[in-house]
Parts: sequence; C-alpha cells; structure tokens
Amino acid sequence: MEMDMDTSPNYFDPEVLTVRDQFRRYGKRHSTSPHEEFSSPNVSENRLLYDGHSIHSPTNTALLLENIKEEVDSFHTDLYQGAPANPLSASKREIGGILDGDDEALFRRVESQSLKACKIENDELAESGDTTFALFASLFDSALQGLMPIPDLILRLEDSCRDVSQSIRYGSDVRHRVVEDKLMRQKAQLLLGEAASWSLLWNLYGKATEEVPEELIMSPSTSHLEACQFVVNNHTAQLCLRIVLWLEELASKSLDLERKVRGSHVGTYLPNAGVWHHTQRYLKKNGSAADTVRHLDFDAPTREHARLLPDDNKQDESLLEDVWILIRAGRIEEACDLCRSAGQPWRAATLCPFSGMDMFPSVEALVKNGKNRTLQAIELESGFGNQLRLWKWASYCASEKIAEQDGGKHEVAVFANQCSNLNRILPVCTDWESACWAMAKSWLDVQVDLELAQSKPGLAERFRSRLDESSPESMQNGSQASFGPEEWPLHVLSQQPRDLSALLQKLHSGEMVHEAVVRGCKEQHRQIQMNLMKGDISHLLDIIWSWIAPLEDDQSNFRPHGDPHMIKFGAHVVLVLRYMLADEIKDREKLSNVGDLILHMYSMFLFSKQHEELVGIYASQLAGHRCIELFVHMMELRMHSSVHVKYKIFLSAMEYLPFSHVDDSQGNFEEIVDRVLSRSREIKLAKYDPSVDVAEQHRQQSLQKAIAIQWLCFTPPSTIKDVKDVTSKLLLRSLMHSNILFREFALIAMWRVPATPVGAHTLLSFLAEPLKQLSENQDTLVDYVSENLQEFQDWNEYYSCDAKYRNWLKFQVENAEVTDLSEEENQKAIVSAKETLDSSLLLLLRKDNPWLTFLEDNVFESEEHMFLELHATAMLCLPSGECLRPDATICAALMSALYASVTEEVVLDRQLMVNVSISSRDSYCIEVVLRCLATEGDGLGPHNANDGGILSTVAAAGFKGELTRFQAGVTMDISRLDAWYSSKEGSLETPATYIVRGLCRRCCLPELVLRSMQVSVFLMESGNPPEDHDELIELVASDETGFLSLFSQLQLQEFMLFEREYRLSQLELQEELSSS
Repeated sequence: MEMDMDTSPNYFDPEVLTVRDQFRRYGKRHSTSPHEEFSSPNVSENRLLYDGHSIHSPTNTALLLENIKEEVDSFHTDLYQGAPANPLSASKREIGGILDGDDEALFRRVESQSLKACKIENDELAESGDTTFALFASLFDSALQGLMPIPDLILRLEDSCRDVSQSIRYGSDVRHRVVEDKLMRQKAQLLLGEAASWSLLWNLYGKATEEVPEELIMSPSTSHLEACQFVVNNHTAQLCLRIVLWLEELASKSLDLERKVRGSHVGTYLPNAGVWHHTQRYLKKNGSAADTVRHLDFDAPTREHARLLPDDNKQDESLLEDVWILIRAGRIEEACDLCRSAGQPWRAATLCPFSGMDMFPSVEALVKNGKNRTLQAIELESGFGNQLRLWKWASYCASEKIAEQDGGKHEVAVFANQCSNLNRILPVCTDWESACWAMAKSWLDVQVDLELAQSKPGLAERFRSRLDESSPESMQNGSQASFGPEEWPLHVLSQQPRDLSALLQKLHSGEMVHEAVVRGCKEQHRQIQMNLMKGDISHLLDIIWSWIAPLEDDQSNFRPHGDPHMIKFGAHVVLVLRYMLADEIKDREKLSNVGDLILHMYSMFLFSKQHEELVGIYASQLAGHRCIELFVHMMELRMHSSVHVKYKIFLSAMEYLPFSHVDDSQGNFEEIVDRVLSRSREIKLAKYDPSVDVAEQHRQQSLQKAIAIQWLCFTPPSTIKDVKDVTSKLLLRSLMHSNILFREFALIAMWRVPATPVGAHTLLSFLAEPLKQLSENQDTLVDYVSENLQEFQDWNEYYSCDAKYRNWLKFQVENAEVTDLSEEENQKAIVSAKETLDSSLLLLLRKDNPWLTFLEDNVFESEEHMFLELHATAMLCLPSGECLRPDATICAALMSALYASVTEEVVLDRQLMVNVSISSRDSYCIEVVLRCLATEGDGLGPHNANDGGILSTVAAAGFKGELTRFQAGVTMDISRLDAWYSSKEGSLETPATYIVRGLCRRCCLPELVLRSMQVSVFLMESGNPPEDHDELIELVASDETGFLSLFSQLQLQEFMLFEREYRLSQLELQEELSSS
C-alpha cells in the first residue's frame, strides 16, 4: 500500500519500547508483566507458548534425523553460495452461522484457488526482520489457554507491533538504497498504524470504566466532581474521553521515542529562553519605536497594540509550538514546567488555573487532585461553576483577540484549547490524529459545560432561553461575541459536532481541516479506527475483507489483494472481537461468516509462507466444515513434502483440534484424515505424459495412494488428552486403510516383471515405526486393532514373497544377457530361488490360519432383498502391458463377456447385473459395477468358502484376462475396488469386505503357486531339486484347502505345463546322475 510518509506528524515515528511502562498516562495497568513466566499444569508442552522473551517450539525425536539432514543441506548450500545460513531452513522460524448462497459460493471459490501462487510484491524485503506472525500466534495461543486475559492480549499485540516497527526502522546500521529505505519506512509506519488500532481497541472495549471513589465524594459537590460523574455515566461523553486519552497516549509515546532515538525531545530549553532579550536590548539602545512595545510585561503587546522584535516573536512561537505538542500529548505539567524554565511563568498559570489542579473530567484526574477543598471553597464563594465558566470565557476572548491581531497560531491554539474554540485549534492540526483529538476534546468539554449549566435551575432556564433565541445561523455569523461568561458555552456550541458521525464527517471536510487530514482518512488503519469509534463492526469486517480478498477475475491463483500485515491484523481482530464482544455485537452472523473468510485467508497465507505450525491455532477457530476443508487442502498440497513439514501440519492439527467429533462447530482430526484418505483413492482427472506408457503411469498412481497413509503414522504428542486411545485409533485407521490399498495393489501386481510394486512397499515402510511401538506397548493391542493387524501381517508376508520372487526374476533377466555366467552369479540366483520357494511354501502351507481367511465383521443371517455390489475402476491392458483405450464397443463387449463368465441360471437366480462404462474422470479407464442378490453362504450367514462368492468369480475372470467372449489376454488393472451390502433401492449400506478378500485369494494364491512352480522348474534345471515340490502339488489337489477351485482353466493349464517341465528336467537330471 502506497503511503505518503510526509503526511504523518513529525513526532509520529515508529516506536519500540523493550520494557513497557508499568503505568499508563491515565491509570495503572494491571495486566500480566511481559517478563512474567507463564506456567500451568494443563498447558501442552508442544504448543507455541510465549514467556515474555521467546516462543518455545515443540520438539519430537522422530524428526531428529531429518533436522540434521536439513541443517547439513543448509550448511553445504551456504558453503558453496558464500551466503550465511538461513536458520529458518532447519528449525522453526525465530520469533524474538451459516452462509447464504453467495457467501458459500465465495468461500468455496477462495478455498479452491491454488496456494502455490501466493506472492506478495517486494516479499523478501517485506518479510525481513518481521517476527509478528509467530509472536501473534504464541500470544493468542496463551490467551486461548487462559494464561492471559483478552484485554492484556490486545496490549501485548500493540507492544509487538511497536517493537517490530522500531527494529525495522532503527534496528539496523546498514545503509539501504533509497527505494529499500522507503519501503522499510512504509512497513514500519504500517506496523505503527496497526499498533494504534490495537491501542484504540483496548481503550474502547478492553478498558474497564472507572467509578468515582466514594471517599472523594464531597458535599457540597464541585464542578469537577460533577463533571467526572457525568462522564462516567454518559455513554457519548465516555466515548469522547476514551478517544482523547487514546490519541494523547499515542502522541506521548511518540515523544518518548523521540527522546530515545535522538536523546532529547520538545521542550529542551535553556533557562529564561522565553525572556524577550532582543527587545530589551533594543529598548535600552534605541528607546521606544511606534510599532514596538515600550514595556516588557506579558500584557504589553496587547495593551499597547505593539509588537516584539521579530527574533523574540520567533522564539515565542517556537516555545508555544513545543507547549502545544506537550498539551497535545496530555503532558500539561511538562508544558507548565517548560514555560517556567523559559522565563514565562504566567503562561504556566494560564495552563493550570485553580492552583494547578487538573480539571480534566476523568476519574484519574480526580484521584490525582485528591479531596482538595480549594475548588469547593472557590465555588462556595463565587457560585457553582462560575469561576470555571469565567475562565473559559476569558480564554475564548484571548484566543479571538490574539487571532484578530495576527498573533502566533500556536498561542491562539493554546488558549483555544482551554475553551473548546475549535475554529482556532484546527489550523495547527496538520495530521489526522491531532484533528481528531481537537474535535473529540472540544466536544467532550462542551458536553461537560452543558451538563454543568443544567445543574442549577435558574441558570438552566436562562441557558435554554438564550439557546432558543440564538439560531445556528446567527451564531455562525459572529453573535457569539455578544455572549457573556454567564451564557457559556453558547460561544462555541455551533462549532461542535452533533454526534460521532458528524465528528468523523468533519475530518473528511477539506474546508475545515488540513488536506493532510483528509488524506489520512483514506488510509486503511484510519478507516479501521473510525469504524471502531462508531462501533460499526459489521462494516469494519466488510472493508477488511475487501482489502484482502482475492481478485475476482483471478480464478486460477490465490493472490491476496492486500498487505500481509492487514491479513494478519484482520484475523486477530476477528478473534479478539469474538472472544471479547461476542454477546454484545448485533450482527453475529457477519462476525461468523466474514470472520471465517478472513481467518481462512490468513491460515492459507501462513501456510503459503511455510508457517504450517501456526495454522492450527487459527484453523481451530473456523466453523467445523471449513476447518476440515482447510486441513484437507493443506495436507494434499504437502503430500510430497519432507517429513518435517508434514509433521508440523500433523502436530498443528493434533494440538488444536479434538481427535474425534464433538460438535458441528469444531473440526476434528478423524474427519480430516478420513477425508484425505478417501480423496487419495478417488480417480483423478487424467494427466498422462504421452511420451511414457500410459499403463505404467497408471500403475505408478499407487504410490500417491500410499503416501497419504503417512499422516496416520506420526507419533501423537504425549501431552494431548487420551494419548493412548488416540494412538490406538491412529494405528487402527492406518491398518484398515493399508489393508484396503494392499488388496488393490495386489491385483495390479500380477505381472511377472522384476519391478517391485512401489505402493505396497511404501505402505510397509510407513507402518514399520508404529508397529514397532505397538510391539513395545502390548496393552495398546485391543481386539479391533488385532483383527486388522492380522490381515496386515498376512499382506506383509505376501509382499515379502512377492519381493523375493521379483529379486530372483531380476537375477534371471540379468543372467540371460550374459553368455558366460560365473559360478558366483549362478549361486546367487539359486540362493534367491530357494528363498523365494521357501517363503512361498511357508505362506501356502499354513493350516491353522490360512492366508486371508477371517470371520466377516458384518454377518447378515436373513434379510429380505439384501443385495451385494462390487464397484471397480480399472484400465484395460493388452498382453504386452500396453493400455487398451476403451470405447462404447469395448464396454459393451466387456459387459457381455462378464455376463458369460457364469451360467445363465446363475444370472437369473442371483439377479446378476453388470454395467461397464468409460470413466468420466479418466478416459483411459472403465467403471465396472456388479450387483447380485445375497444368498446363504454368499452375503447371508458366514462365508466359509473364502472365495468371495459370485461377484468375485465374475471379477476374477476379468482381472485374469480369461473372458471367453472378449479379446484374449486383455486384463483389468485396478485403480479402485470396493464391495458393499446394498438395499433393494440401491443405497450402499456397509462394506462387504469378504468379497474383496475372496477376490484377492482367487487371484493371488494361484499366481503364487504358479510362481513357485516356475522357481521349482528353475531349481530342477540348475541341478538343485526342491524338497517340497510334491507337497506343493498335493496342496493344490487337496479338497481340504480348496485351492483347486481358485484356479481358472488357463491357470490350471499353466500349472500342468510347469509340472511337465519339472518332470522332464527331473528325468534329465536323473539320467545325468546315472550316466556319471
């Protein structure tokens, strides 16, 4: 955002205070000390907690190796590039309700836009040295945990902005180029504007209203006591008071910064610097002149209608300018001391009448004065409030008289400030804050004066009569001069705003205020502050969202429209308002809906800036469905990131979200992970590289599915609630999903090639650590985990056999290319073959617990019209391994062939239905739906055959490529496979896992037998006959095992061919042995 730095007041520079003052200008602050250690037995150790000095980030030993690797990589990068290492590369960053249709559509459009293109102009420079993102997160986290009240949180946020502003503006001694320096100044100014907004928010909503202490109430009352009680009880007056105190506090802090940076500030004068030495010397030397004063008392210029010498006039104006700055900062006592030290004690008397009492209508001023009887005595003698009205009338006359004589503008403003003469104050207010302060203070004083005028019956009647007689037009035309002190404040009444909206409208009026004030009204934080003053939270949220919302014509990229700090500010304002004013805000729906949009935007911004560890704090404050969508989006985008980055997201969700569903208003980790796992199995829009085999690219998609399981394999932090139960649920979910993927991966790993199925082995590697921890904590092994663990172990054993077979096959392929094979290479192949055969036989010969045979979880004994369905998405592959792109003819032929895989009687009895269509998301794939009626033994009651039933029989024919009325050898490579119990109407009820398991037995076990036969033939040919070959033959032929029913006709033919080759090789070996 472009800013005109010259339009800001000269004392409004970025400020940092390392230790915040314990006492504010208007009262002691009882908030927690910034150096106080936070400690609570209920606080999670892994959260980002702020202790006043730093933020403690979580540690996890599982990430130690990755951290070391990143540090080494960073070291080498810096070594070769000659640049200092970036500490952010190896560790955490250092930190020092319901939507309507339009809103919902807007939210989803923002959600769907890519985070990868998030780019802020001048980003590197804008982010340098800034720690507010992590610091704000830590502060808000502490507030959420009850370690800090929300009002104190606001003050800490203000301090943080000031600290960072100073570090940017003054913290570096490095000389910058002009453009860089301007950008840094702008950023520092933005942070200072943010600090001012936080300060206003605290003054308006976080600061408690102080009551007048009973011990200070006296009788008869005084005008000052009545004024303070009025301001306490009147809402408008209290609002003006808080605005005035806020603006004076900002100006006072600017003076403190000036003193800190420059070593001095306004009001640094030598003693008697206000004495008119030049005029004195002139009078002594030359005598009097017509236009020069003849005496040196302070009334001489007015009484004699003469002037001082120009040098003394300049010195007086300089003194009064500094006096004005101190008054503007609420430092009346310092202004009086300055006047006295400059040799003009009479000016101090004009600033502090009534024996130096503080007459500001605040409880703090009342307490400061104490139970002083001076004013009471004066008013008992002269009448209630008469002395005060006389003083203000005199100040008004002085300001008008000096202005008529073209006196110094600051002298006019000093007197005008005493009497709310706004027309004479505004000419010296050349910035927004000064103009706003002048209007608010004048309006406050006039409200008090009106109240005091109403307190006496006789005076009230005379005041109303004079007010009715005097029209606004006559008052504007100068009839105020005819009013005496008894009619005060009619003199200045027409200058005051009618209400707060009118006050803010005056700030926009170019005729009344300086042009810099009008420009200031257009600045973002000024608009925020004006909306806060009006209490228009709804409009405040709207304008913040308009500044940070993505561009409407940019549908492909997520690109914040505003400054990152405005996004951050908007998010934290939403949170503060929700926690502090939730019951007071009228438009709660706006705070919920638009607030969620802003929080969502900030969460995505943090994510795009690699602040994944901070996202959970803000995502947890979103509505439940939005929180879930956000985490799902982040997890999918970081699916291929490092373990360290993924663990940050995992930890962020674990720490700040409940694990299981609590209510719809809050997201939970279970739903997030379920959504991620479900979406990982969905068929993606086809994006194939034409230069690479489509079928092979399709098989590699298994790796993408497997990677998603890693989100369940991290160790949850020990500090979360019910950590043992959470660990068990994570393990159960990981085992369940892994088994689903193992079934699919096994059906696409039938090809006898050396390449290892990467998806399955990736799953095994991810689950190694959780299973290791499970073995060390057997009490976690509850029944529902044990059942899924058994299937996992079956798949682990199967893929171990598969890996050994492919390793042997690799030797075979390599050895086939060598004409003169060494004995060592031959022995390696033999050893590998024996390992393959031994492991396969070990799996096949299991008797007590045959492979992949389990009791079905959902057993339906008898239910009318219960159906079974099998849904498969697959790619057709030719015998060569290449893809066969489907069309309508191929789909019709395949559907007919699947029907023909069983008898017509079965089709009619079981009401078998087959549907084949081209996938809507991948034109290279087909979608197959099989549906049939459940019968006893297949869908109803226990399934003892363990072969998956009729649907498994039909599907297996397609997977094995043995459809009689289809192209010979064409197989189906699975992308997704699910089986369900369904109702008569077709609604899916519960998973029918036995069908998929039986299908895997139909396909995997015959293939494993055939591979074992292939290896046996090799061993026999190499002169190393296996000992268990006959046992393998008996296993297939046995009725008890039921293996024979799993073989198709072609598989049985292949089995017999292998057996023939084995026997022939056996005969040849016997002949060789007998001949030798």
